[in-house]
Amino acid sequence: MPFLTEHKRKFDDLRAALEQGNRSQLKREANGGNTILFSYKPEEEQLYINKALELFPEHYLIDISEIIVKAIDAVGLNEFKEYYTDFINTPDQVFKNDDPSSFFMIIIEEIQKAADSGKMPFIIRTGVLFGTGVDNVNIMENNAVMNSKHPVVIFYPSSYQQDNLLFLNFKQASKYRCKLIK
Repeated sequence: MPFLTEHKRKFDDLRAALEQGNRSQLKREANGGNTILFSYKPEEEQLYINKALELFPEHYLIDISEIIVKAIDAVGLNEFKEYYTDFINTPDQVFKNDDPSSFFMIIIEEIQKAADSGKMPFIIRTGVLFGTGVDNVNIMENNAVMNSKHPVVIFYPSSYQQDNLLFLNFKQASKYRCKLIK
């Protein structure tokens, strides 16, 4: 399906899922979750982000690529390199820990800021999650996300093949706590 036709359908589906009256239906479809996973081909990411910025300018944009830089800057590049080298086989201990300056905790803090401002968070550039030990389900099952007044929309470079969601077209991904727009 050509991009223009496909993106119109996907954004229409997203708009319908975000309507106030559909929130309880979202929770049912998302197995109690409060997240919409907006799937698109990785090579079309910028096209989808541009269109989202055009169609939803009032939403709270969370750019994961900026957050990882912020997390590394918080500890310092040399300290980060040393820490990462020590835990290279367990990246989740580096990126997904309870330290307020960790990559995962900064993501959650940004989602909380969106909630506090009354805006719906749109998370973009999630391909950066690859190799960090932070998976979409970690975000979807976090209390800040589950209890947020607004659903969290995660822009997700992926494909959907034979009932399997594949992050970056190859890594099996969870679609359990979300409504999937494919």
